[in-house]
Amino acid sequence: MFHVKHSPKLRTYAELLRKWQRSINLVGRSTIDDLEHRHLDDSLQLLGLLPPQARTLVDLGSGAGFPGLVIAAERPDIAVTLVESDQRKAAFLIEVARAIAPNASVKATRIEALPPFPVDVVTARALAPLPMLLSWASPFATDPAICLFHKGANVDAELTEAARDWMMDVQRVPSVTEPNASILRISQLRPRT
Repeated sequence: MFHVKHSPKLRTYAELLRKWQRSINLVGRSTIDDLEHRHLDDSLQLLGLLPPQARTLVDLGSGAGFPGLVIAAERPDIAVTLVESDQRKAAFLIEVARAIAPNASVKATRIEALPPFPVDVVTARALAPLPMLLSWASPFATDPAICLFHKGANVDAELTEAARDWMMDVQRVPSVTEPNASILRISQLRPRT
């Protein structure tokens, strides 16, 4: 099983999340006891999939900050924008970023309302089916940008559905934390004409 020794920054993150979880629902109650594995380790596996030249990243629907805030904490050389419309979750993200990741900024708005800007990487975890993710990601993911999306057991059906409207190169990487999950590393995303 994939387990890593967590940095002091990530231990601070976990402490803050457990504290805030008492007043707002940041992660599923069934996963809070296994926070380090289910959320931190699951996010950390993206570090090895980032292009070496990546300097900008947008994390769509950041929620409690997975994976965007974890990447920001571990890669201070990457400017990370966290997009979260829930004002309480955005406040949590701002507090954690202040404590462990000054390279992270929070946009407390809906994805569709955010004026697009080019980035090197677009991430999302547990947000939406792939066709919807691609429509949200495409304004940010101009070539040579990549998208890194966590996907569950339904990934084949989502890829089939997405292929109706989108052309892309897809690398499917088995998740190291969940046996039925994958990470989709998508490049050259473009709509079908």
